[in-house]
Amino acid sequence: MESSLDRLRALYAEHAPMLLRYLYRLTGRRDEAEDLLQETFVQALKGLDRLEAAASPRAWLFAIARHLGLNARQRRREMLPLDGQLAAPADNEPDARLERMREAIAALPEKQRDALQLRLGEGLTYEEIAVVLDIPVGTVRSRLHTAVRSLRELFNQE
Repeated sequence: MESSLDRLRALYAEHAPMLLRYLYRLTGRRDEAEDLLQETFVQALKGLDRLEAAASPRAWLFAIARHLGLNARQRRREMLPLDGQLAAPADNEPDARLERMREAIAALPEKQRDALQLRLGEGLTYEEIAVVLDIPVGTVRSRLHTAVRSLRELFNQE
């Protein structure tokens, strides 16, 4: 029988790279993201009873990481754009379309941008996003729909 600690180790092995990438996007600093990843699993260790009750351990870990990352970002009072989310072309020539998309995503309202980041950037399901953001699944669907519609309208105007 697998212990809770063994399960947490397995979750670390499975989700740490994705959580680290997410925390880096939130903070913009590699060293801070690494510290926050470690703190995420310290908090998870303290809440092993909640892990057992979590419908989605991945969403539960993202919720912890998001809370820690937002608190760290707020302490620095910086609002970082989603730079680096979309990779640059292989020839290192800036692609104007990608830059325009980054700007458009960064201009979305924060709630829409957060939902979009978790869906497209991290691959979370609607249900997992609802857990991370502590909102109903219907609200996740609405925010994603509105964000995509806004982006589509913006790019159809050009």
